[in-house]
Amino acid sequence: MSSPRVALVTYSTKARGGVVHTLSLAGAMADRDMSVRVVALAGPDPSFFRPVRAPYSFVPSSPPADTLEQRVFNSIDDLERGLTAIAAEVDVFHTQDCISARAAARVRDAGARVQVVRTVHHVDDFTSTVLIDCQRKAIEEPDRLVVVSEDWHHRLRDEYGVDSVVIHNGVDADRFGPIEPGRRDALRAAAGVADRFVFLSVGGIEPRKGSTFLVQAMARLATELEPAPALVIVGGHSFQDYTRYRDDVLATLPELGLELGRDVILAGSLTDSELHEWYRSADALAFPSTKEGWGLAVLEAMAADLPVVSSDIAVFREYLTADRTAVMTRVGDPASLAAGLARVATDPGLRETLVRGGRDLLPAFSWERAAEQHASLYAGLPR
Repeated sequence: MSSPRVALVTYSTKARGGVVHTLSLAGAMADRDMSVRVVALAGPDPSFFRPVRAPYSFVPSSPPADTLEQRVFNSIDDLERGLTAIAAEVDVFHTQDCISARAAARVRDAGARVQVVRTVHHVDDFTSTVLIDCQRKAIEEPDRLVVVSEDWHHRLRDEYGVDSVVIHNGVDADRFGPIEPGRRDALRAAAGVADRFVFLSVGGIEPRKGSTFLVQAMARLATELEPAPALVIVGGHSFQDYTRYRDDVLATLPELGLELGRDVILAGSLTDSELHEWYRSADALAFPSTKEGWGLAVLEAMAADLPVVSSDIAVFREYLTADRTAVMTRVGDPASLAAGLARVATDPGLRETLVRGGRDLLPAFSWERAAEQHASLYAGLPR
């Protein structure tokens, strides 16, 4: 029997963790000669933030609506139309988020002979009753669920009463190799941080990234270390609107003794090559998340020989070892985070230990292995 025809479906083309996962997995599946395509919801002039090693197509999205609820419902409708058009060419819709999962389930329930698989990267903290219900259905409706960590396997079982298959994320280590020293110097100089210890934050300013605690910790370091370290924040695109949270965090900088553009630099959404350059130009990754499905940035930083300071949430404890692969700090605790950041900034020996630990850890997590495990999953689905 031929291998199933798989469409990996995502709600976005931007550099968010779930989209990085989708494109990386698609490339590894294509390398195995699996029948795979990527389908993404996209606005005008669509493009991905990085090259894609698999066939792909875009589904046009509706103009932005005024409310999050209406944006979600419009996006589900848009993807439903797009997936209906290709359903006869596909055996499996492997969806990567609640929007694409709801759309794919509708197409299946309308009579298409497809299996719906969903990877649950994490569950959003919606406050709207209709969105909480929508998210629950996006977990209950698929034929099979995949998660990227044991933590989320247990959470889905305990909180939703559903089973799931754990397939860990990988990392394309070759994408984060050394860059020219001159390019590193130029990037740091342009950001005004040439002679300072630079912490990199990946994922923008939003609640689950622990941004409030990170700037509070940086304020403590500003009074303890000379020169004060700098924080470069990259990324920030999100389906949800975190503008108010972002503005609130930035509004605290003056009272914390930090200056936007000098102590905290917003690099914005970057291309894949630009992110690579910042991974290789910073001195450490600061990743104090309060919630993650896995934390792809941790593996990417390790691939770039960047020491990691993380929170101690359960998912990180699955694969990180304190003071061997990361300095782990108490989640939501600015004092603990500041102490961890200070240790890394002031101890070259510790940084070397973390870099070595990261190199030793990376071989356990590859997209090639993830593609192989997905192939086994698809082969076991009804045809």
